[in-house]
Amino acid sequence: MTTRNLSAVPTSDIGFLTWKDSVRVHQVELGEFLTIGRDCENHVVIGCDFASSRHTRIERKSTGFLLRDLRSRNGTYLNGARIIEALLSDGDRIRVGQTEMNFSWQRAENVATEMTSKNLVWAAQLARLPNISQSQFPVLLTGPSGTGKDLLAQAVHRLSARRDGPFVSVNCSALSDSLVESELFGHVKGSFTGATDNRKGAFEAARGGTLFLDEIGDLPLGLQPKLLRALENSQIRPVGSDRAVETDVRIIAATHHDLKKLVFEERFRADLFFRLHVVQMQTPALKERKEDFEDLLYTFARTMRVRFSFGAIQYLKSHDWPGNIRELKNVVARAKAFWGSEEITETIAAQLIDRLPDADQPVTAGPFKPSRSVIKEIELEMIKSRLIANHGNQRKTAVDLGMAKSTLHDRIKGYGIDVGQLVGE
Repeated sequence: MTTRNLSAVPTSDIGFLTWKDSVRVHQVELGEFLTIGRDCENHVVIGCDFASSRHTRIERKSTGFLLRDLRSRNGTYLNGARIIEALLSDGDRIRVGQTEMNFSWQRAENVATEMTSKNLVWAAQLARLPNISQSQFPVLLTGPSGTGKDLLAQAVHRLSARRDGPFVSVNCSALSDSLVESELFGHVKGSFTGATDNRKGAFEAARGGTLFLDEIGDLPLGLQPKLLRALENSQIRPVGSDRAVETDVRIIAATHHDLKKLVFEERFRADLFFRLHVVQMQTPALKERKEDFEDLLYTFARTMRVRFSFGAIQYLKSHDWPGNIRELKNVVARAKAFWGSEEITETIAAQLIDRLPDADQPVTAGPFKPSRSVIKEIELEMIKSRLIANHGNQRKTAVDLGMAKSTLHDRIKGYGIDVGQLVGE
């Protein structure tokens, strides 16, 4: 091990540390000091078994930034050499565990927009993301619920030439049939009961930017021809108006449905499908990209400041995660809500997993009787609370709770909730 002393005085008093995990490229601006390690109390949390709880530290000195090993088990490496402490120079490579970081005096541009993966198949798709983003073609995002299609859509927008324009998201499954047209195309005053003013729709709100049509598979069949005409002619007609309005948007659509199957079942128009199906990316289920599990877990744990033991991480990794990344995020949130800063052990982790039947599993006859776990009691109360707030509207309730409408239906049936009685109908 060596100690490196450098006499060169930096040209700037601001330094930046950049590293990549399976979620994206990260960058932090260095302050007076910064610690790196596996424990969530560090400024930079490394989801790596080869990193120590408190592995290394970077602190500001009059001559620059000093990298100091904190008696870590596997050592801190600078440009391939194990060090005790060393002053950093522009372009230095720092290795902590199996994570490599780069030090620079210059901020990297658009660093937070890059998405990465250790899964080779998904990484190959993500590598094409910059080229896809720079095109003006519609993008169709498919894949199971909870796999991050909305984040992928935002990444496409940020990497596109329209990045300075608005990003407008419309959840097609959250709108009633009577409101979808107004929501997309806008309306003029007096066009229907309640239309007290002119209102711009999503196409106009997204002018010069990107319009994200989430859950496009749930778009009412009667509205699909109007959307098709809007895409083909680059024109919309607000509800109640007799004039067409030119549009200027880039369309990204997403769905967890098999659109080809919906077309076969005549629940989705074939011509609209082919209009949207120009460039497609399919987000994988979490169980298909387990190589990224630790990075995803640590990303959420770092944000919510939750600590997981090695045993807890291995236990969680063995779960199938039918709710995918959304379910993983919810588990970390539960851990924070129930146990705060306490380290999450394997025993605690077993209590965090929601094992109610998912949308693909048949529900047995008769009301489901949940065990007396705090998690299920909280879920039951959350469902009832949102149903009451939404006056029994299950579609809006599903959106509020972040689950598919079919999943909510199974939950309501499983818990034996009488929606009519609940909302006083």
